[in-house]
Amino acid sequence: MKFQKLSMKGKIMSLTFFILMLSFSIGGTFLLGFVMNEQKEKLAEQALLVAKTVSQLPELKSAIANSDFSEATKHINPVVEEIRDINGAQYIVVLDMQRRKYSHPNSEEIGTISQSGDLNAAFSEHYYTSIAHGEHGDMVRAFVPIMNHDGRQIGVVIVGFSVLTVSELLSSIQKELIITLVMSLLFSAWGAQTLGRHMKKQMFGLEPHEIAKMYVERTETFNAMHEGIIAIDKEFTITIFNEKACDILGVAHRPSALIGKKIFEVLPDTRLPEILALDRPLYNRELYINNHSIMSNRIPIQVNGETVGAVAMFKDRTEVKKLAEELTGVKAFVQALRVQTHEHKNKLHTIAGLLQLGHYDQALTYLTQVKEEHDEITKFLNERIKNENISGLLLSKIAHAKEHGITLEIDRASRLTTFPKNLDHHDFVIIFGNLIENAFDALKDSPMEEKVVHISVDEDEDVLAILVTDNGVGMSEAVKAHIFDNGYSTKEKKGRGIGLYLIKEIVQKGQGEIEVISEPNKGTSFLLTFYHS
Repeated sequence: MKFQKLSMKGKIMSLTFFILMLSFSIGGTFLLGFVMNEQKEKLAEQALLVAKTVSQLPELKSAIANSDFSEATKHINPVVEEIRDINGAQYIVVLDMQRRKYSHPNSEEIGTISQSGDLNAAFSEHYYTSIAHGEHGDMVRAFVPIMNHDGRQIGVVIVGFSVLTVSELLSSIQKELIITLVMSLLFSAWGAQTLGRHMKKQMFGLEPHEIAKMYVERTETFNAMHEGIIAIDKEFTITIFNEKACDILGVAHRPSALIGKKIFEVLPDTRLPEILALDRPLYNRELYINNHSIMSNRIPIQVNGETVGAVAMFKDRTEVKKLAEELTGVKAFVQALRVQTHEHKNKLHTIAGLLQLGHYDQALTYLTQVKEEHDEITKFLNERIKNENISGLLLSKIAHAKEHGITLEIDRASRLTTFPKNLDHHDFVIIFGNLIENAFDALKDSPMEEKVVHISVDEDEDVLAILVTDNGVGMSEAVKAHIFDNGYSTKEKKGRGIGLYLIKEIVQKGQGEIEVISEPNKGTSFLLTFYHS
């Protein structure tokens, strides 16, 4: 493992070193090309200057005017060759108007006719330079006409300078090049090592293969979790989106395709970015996102005391509802059956006693009365409450109330046929269950001889109102101020204090209102109002 780490570190340094050296090489190539162009421009200027100097020599003009060519070359060639040696030119050639050569480094060329193809402009009194490509490399040439004292052209001067090749140029700056190369190697090695250490520090001392392994393990861990997980950075870009989150929220894309997108592009109604503004966690909040109801915990992500993002962990609310319903009433169905069994046994004993005593008419009357009472409440619930879960809950609560000497009255004008927006029958089971159980608790300690809980459900096209009242012990203003706090309860029993908190969450989700009226020793009323529009 140690060898593997050293090897990986060496690879990072080698790669960094290679990149730096490649950068230096590319820069050196461009610099070398620039120097070559500069050399050609300077040689062209120098060649033109030498050619103009030669063309202005008085003895040169006089010699060309001499009709004796052999005598003229004896005077022209030595002077021109001296100037060529002084300036380091490759050649200086003097031509008359017949293109005969009066001077040349190679004496055998003197007297021959120049066949150069780029002389025509020079014999038309033009000054110019050109670059010729020959067997021995490039040559910079300058062409200058020779004018006599009368302003008439009598010849042309050609000056040629040899352009240094790349190898010759590098050889000429060999010392400087070696120093530059050594310095570049040293700084490249230092830069590579510094960059390697910085990368290791940024990656918490982990190797790339270890980071890749951690990323794969993290992704698979998130996908294996039973909870949906979504995380964003402070730019609202998605960094985590596991498969369970896609399933719960009904997102059709694969999680890998969502990473890097803005959260609003995937879930326009998400509530996760608000955690960045609040900079504090929110636990056990019910949200309605992408037409799905979820129970969410949203927490800011902090690194070195700075908030860099936010993460949400959530479950499908259906599972949470099952637990809530057990706490608030659905579990009471089983208890209600036991209560009804006990009640029916008492009634059967009463009927049996009347029959044994021979009071047949009274037994029949009692039996009829019990049947009518049961049929009446059952018919009312079936006709006015259009949900069997809520009907069953209310029926069980009526039986439960009788067992404890409490009268549970339901206003016969009550009606419940539709639910407000964003709410369903699970929410109303929680509402009725908690409000009725709280009323029962308030009546247990009440000194009232007649203990009554009254329920009224008023529904029309615009408003749904639920009223639950009792004549129990009531609440003080201090208690009322905290009844909707999560975990707050006046009872010492563990696990209490969540019911009214859940009701408040449901009312907020349904965009409703809740009003509490209570006086000590007089009773309590809860009024919940929802608006359909």
